[in-house]
Amino acid sequence: MKWREVIKVAWKSLASNKLRSILTMLGVIIGVAAVIIMMAISAGTEATISQAINGLGSNLVFISSSFQRGGPEAGNQARQTGLVFDDVTAIKDKINGVAGLTVEQQADATLKYGNVSLQNIPIVGTTTDYPTVRDVKVGSGRFFNTTEMDRAEKVVVLGSDVATQLFGTTDPIGEKINVNSTKLTVIGVLAAKGISGGTNFDTQIYTPIKVVFQKFTPSQFARFLGDRVRQIIVSVDKNANMTDVINQISILLATRHGVSLTSPDFSIRTQADIIKTQESTTASFRTLLAWVAGVSLIVGGIGIMNIMLVSVTERTREIGLRQAVGAAPRDIQTQFLSEALMLSLFGGALGVIVGVGGALLFGALSGMRTVLAPYSILLSFTSAALIGIFFGYFPAQTAAKLDPIVALRHE
Repeated sequence: MKWREVIKVAWKSLASNKLRSILTMLGVIIGVAAVIIMMAISAGTEATISQAINGLGSNLVFISSSFQRGGPEAGNQARQTGLVFDDVTAIKDKINGVAGLTVEQQADATLKYGNVSLQNIPIVGTTTDYPTVRDVKVGSGRFFNTTEMDRAEKVVVLGSDVATQLFGTTDPIGEKINVNSTKLTVIGVLAAKGISGGTNFDTQIYTPIKVVFQKFTPSQFARFLGDRVRQIIVSVDKNANMTDVINQISILLATRHGVSLTSPDFSIRTQADIIKTQESTTASFRTLLAWVAGVSLIVGGIGIMNIMLVSVTERTREIGLRQAVGAAPRDIQTQFLSEALMLSLFGGALGVIVGVGGALLFGALSGMRTVLAPYSILLSFTSAALIGIFFGYFPAQTAAKLDPIVALRHE
């Protein structure tokens, strides 16, 4: 039997039972659509995380402190444990390939200006390289300079939202605000940046880190331990080798702190490391979603097998007539297998349309980012075709094995 004739007969058979064919394809449609939508949500989540981390700046190295020992009674040994502010100067002076570096010390404060009062506003003590490293822009005024930082001048730069809440449309440059019990002079307002990496840059205020050390996070142990910091952020020059810079920093800090590289009191991560960690988490989530969606495809395949077995029973006499006029068992098998494959292919095609549309609609209505992955479309459609062949084989084999005499006697 020619393939054109096979397809024509298969189409005629399916078209004669339109509702049953549509209901049979429904399982495949749902399965294919589910795979595409689930993968789009997973890919969108990964893209959002990656964009958020990269939005913090470029070529960043995050050095975090590990507090292993402490207390003034530990003397010099305790002083060399964990990161201190002096490490920033050491890295800046002695490490090649550093484009900029900054450190952040955060506290919460109450802001007052006139009759306006804002509670629990994050005040970030930082350094002059903050705008470069964190990739933020100054909208008006300026950021504080090295002299102001070294002298712990009481100046402040406002996030755009804070400036609006305190001053409305009035220019805040040169005005003084009360931060807890300390008066700070506004010298600048950052341009709006929004949320990046879980940090809302617009709802914070920024001041020289020494002001935060002295006024907002004073430590009774500072004279023994130095001014502790949780994290130092280094921006590596784009022409420098990231690995070499990290090795230099590791050796320098280990030497300064009196620890070995095998058990340091600090940890170093890059943006790539953070993204990789996040991707490993979302990969497990994506695999789970794929399996859940795959179950729908299998259910659709079982539906195809079920309806094809019913079709074999209903068309037993037809099968006998075909065999009587010369159709070989292989022809019968090919005919029923083509019908099963046609059901799965049509279901797969409709599933792709529903899946693509569903992913776009979900992204538009839910606020979650969705990214269509071309491989998910190819994978789901191919899986639908394979499922049609797999689950259609048994009914086709059953039809091919019918005895022509018994089939002709069937009522």
